[in-house]
Amino acid sequence: LPRRLQNAFPAPHRTRASAAARALLSPSLSLSLRPPLMAATCAAAPALAASPSAFSRRRQALSRVARSAPTSSLRANRPHRGAVAQAVSDPPAAAASSRAGTKRIFTFGNGTADGDASMKTSLGGKGANLAEMSSIGLSVPAGFTVTTETCAQFHENNGALPDGCWEEMLEGLAFVETCMGKTLGDPNNPLLLSVRSGAAVSMPGMMDTVLNLGLNDTVVEGLAAKAGEKFAFDSYRRFLDMYGDVVMGIEHHLFERELDTLKKEAGVVNDNELDATHLRTLVGRYKQVYESSGRMFPQEPLEQMRLAAYAVFDSWNSDRAKKYMAINQITGLKGTAVTVQAMVFGNMGDTSGTGVCFTRNPSTGENLLYGEYLVNAQGEDVVAGIRTPADILTMKDALPAAFDDLVRNTQLLEKHYKDMQDIEFTVQEGTLYMLQTRSGKRTGAGAVKIAVDLVAAGMIDTKKAVLLVEPTHIDQLLHPQFRDEAAYAADVIGVGLPASPGAAVGQVVFDTPTAEELHAAGKKVILVRVETSPEDVGGMNASEGILTARGGMTSHAAVVARGWGKVCVSGCSELVVDEDNRWLTLGGVKLHEGDWLSLNGTTGEVIKGAADLAPPAISGDLGEFMSWVDGFRRLKVLANADTPEDAATARENGAEGIGLVRTEHMFFGSGERIRTVRRMIMAGNTPDREAALADLLPFQRGDFEGIFRAMDGLPVTIRLLDPPLHEFLPDGELDDIVALLSADTGADENDVVERIEKLAEINPMLGFRGCRLAITYPEIGRMQVRAIMEAACAVQAAGGDVQPDIMVPLVGTVAELRHQTAMIRETAAAVFAEKNVTVAYRVGTMIEIPRAALMSDQIASEAEFFSFGTNDLTQMTFGYSRDDVSKFLPTYLEQGILPHDPFQVLDQEGVGQLIELSVERGRKARPDLKVGICGEHGGDPTSVDFFHRKNLDYVSCSPFRVPIARLAAAQAALINDPTP
Repeated sequence: LPRRLQNAFPAPHRTRASAAARALLSPSLSLSLRPPLMAATCAAAPALAASPSAFSRRRQALSRVARSAPTSSLRANRPHRGAVAQAVSDPPAAAASSRAGTKRIFTFGNGTADGDASMKTSLGGKGANLAEMSSIGLSVPAGFTVTTETCAQFHENNGALPDGCWEEMLEGLAFVETCMGKTLGDPNNPLLLSVRSGAAVSMPGMMDTVLNLGLNDTVVEGLAAKAGEKFAFDSYRRFLDMYGDVVMGIEHHLFERELDTLKKEAGVVNDNELDATHLRTLVGRYKQVYESSGRMFPQEPLEQMRLAAYAVFDSWNSDRAKKYMAINQITGLKGTAVTVQAMVFGNMGDTSGTGVCFTRNPSTGENLLYGEYLVNAQGEDVVAGIRTPADILTMKDALPAAFDDLVRNTQLLEKHYKDMQDIEFTVQEGTLYMLQTRSGKRTGAGAVKIAVDLVAAGMIDTKKAVLLVEPTHIDQLLHPQFRDEAAYAADVIGVGLPASPGAAVGQVVFDTPTAEELHAAGKKVILVRVETSPEDVGGMNASEGILTARGGMTSHAAVVARGWGKVCVSGCSELVVDEDNRWLTLGGVKLHEGDWLSLNGTTGEVIKGAADLAPPAISGDLGEFMSWVDGFRRLKVLANADTPEDAATARENGAEGIGLVRTEHMFFGSGERIRTVRRMIMAGNTPDREAALADLLPFQRGDFEGIFRAMDGLPVTIRLLDPPLHEFLPDGELDDIVALLSADTGADENDVVERIEKLAEINPMLGFRGCRLAITYPEIGRMQVRAIMEAACAVQAAGGDVQPDIMVPLVGTVAELRHQTAMIRETAAAVFAEKNVTVAYRVGTMIEIPRAALMSDQIASEAEFFSFGTNDLTQMTFGYSRDDVSKFLPTYLEQGILPHDPFQVLDQEGVGQLIELSVERGRKARPDLKVGICGEHGGDPTSVDFFHRKNLDYVSCSPFRVPIARLAAAQAALINDPTP
């Protein structure tokens, strides 16, 4: 059809003829309609060529005919030429209105673009940055982007494009053809396309791409005549493979098997050693793969483009994409954009190539071009790890002119975006083309150094620097390293590429399901693969580290691992992996699944066995960076710490106090302590219980003194005993428990059995715990308050600055808190009188019962501070038990019933509403009420942002998450407050 139109149009206007044909080839247009419409269009060709407006109306009419009537009626009622002519001359208002609606297609090329870098929400990161690069004058092959909103409509329409979208895509294609001077499907001057995904948030490798689109049995022969048979058939076999895998659902390994077989027959090792005859043979074999799989390869290029766009939209809902979004807590996106772009070719000989580079080293942050390239290759060869590429700096010898252009472009892009860039490029016969730029994934060490260096260079200010580093980057810096690298030297069995730094120790596994299963069981694993694919994303996330035989520093495994802070050693060429029989060999050593392996991602060393780990070493740049962080945040960051050692660690990490001391954890400090606690539990009367508590008092007092000294000058919030007493009993068979308790406490075994029966609870979470214990057994609460106050008096008398806050747990009524407050103040007064020392202190409560949140105005009349125990508040609000939620939570997350695990990320709509209500009511009753949280959510960045917005005073988290919470609090202030 395009050739018929080409012949009908005068020579100067043949690109219009090709564009007009697109509407005739619409997949929604009946085959029976094409001949009469073709005849009418050919007859009108001279007039259409002479008048651009007539040509535009003609295309609208063709598009409208393709859209309007059902196929069955079109077949029965073929329009005559007069009807078509009338449609051309008088397009209805409805059609004009439709075309004036929401813009779905954004073109770029020849130094112009409809979009820009600010439009990532609609164009995705790839489309927005291609538009930006085109606008600033870089050499970008022309293309167009279909918006993320269209993706959302596609899925809402059950896999159908919205009305008019296909016709708009054809107009975008006409723009590309004009820019490139080539025509899709024309064997004499063929345009080939890439169809690529791109969400607003970078998700490397998680969605689909199709390259070399537009090739068929006819076009490949024309391309062979124009550019060489080897190049043409190499491109065609790549297209058949990728199209079959991505679009037609044919498993990739079926094509890989044919390729490996042919290489063996030809006696070659690498793909690029196959000659033109081999490649022609391979194309034939690939077609047989289609046939044996019950699929038909579409020869029509427009049909190829349509189905490829559908496949990219569909990949938005793929398991790997959903898992990646869940792991990275990516929510609220509309879908993926589809970018259709003219192909340029890196596989046209030794003057061509392709590569990926970063403007700085993403692992260390060093200001040096970092990346890899391959001569005579296409892009998927680099990122998929099919061939191990060369270092980017050697490109100056292989392709000197292109390398000089690349260096200039990378410098320009980094200055333009003011951040380290991840760039994809292709060199076609010596000419450099830029295919993608985005902010590069980086390690924690790299992120901090890049931010500090960019400030030093005057490219960004400290506010921008603080926003540039992710909280997870700080988390990575707190990961352990190997204690002594010299100590494991004799156990090194191989060396690969140091793709993502750090130290990883775990048991060998060979597939994603096994990695996820063992990780769920609490085991540490190392995922070993020949090469990773996006399907391995779950296994990579579950692993301590990844080891691959193939792939380079910019392969899929390397990029994803760096983004997650996972250790990765890739391209270990001597590694032999038998995934079926579950073993590997390297350096003459054979390891089976379950054997221990260690990886040094900084040096690339692979170590047999479990090497010793040591705490992380913090870089000098981090101190400077964290000083900027603390200058911007409003929220204070405290730590949950139960021992003097934990308190010291928290302070070293920047904690401004302790938000939660769990006194019950002290009871497990030694054998003598737990035996004393059990003697107290087994006591049948108050005097015996008080005697045991008197023995326990020195242990508690000593711990509190150590914590007060470690946190000198900072507040320390101490929670009174919270868990039910039965938690302090030993585990095991009843007879063994009875015997052990009898031996520890001296109680008769019958009395022990009776006491155990009394302590047993059907629902301990809602049972005899918290303030209910201290109200029922007031001697327990009095002992703990005495220990706190005696320790405070001793440290203050020695010149220390102590700031104790005593927290009453599990309060549901103001009467409970009033009872406990009276006991605390009475006991404190007695201690002060005895010691002749007075210590300032506050009494508050933990808000962890929904009723307490609702009654916060009453409770604030007694409490001087609130601390939200978001763990229990989440349990009681949802009615979920944390101990049992794993039975259904994975299903809830997979089906989208819950967006996140509510015990990791705060439920802002439900639990958050209770917190907001409690703060409002509590401060209305007591304006100076101190409010914070001490649950696991205190270290979660999205939850910290919520607490900032709701005007809490502090968050408290584990000592090792304190730096993360500090950064999250600073970013919350910068993002939410106009003038922080």
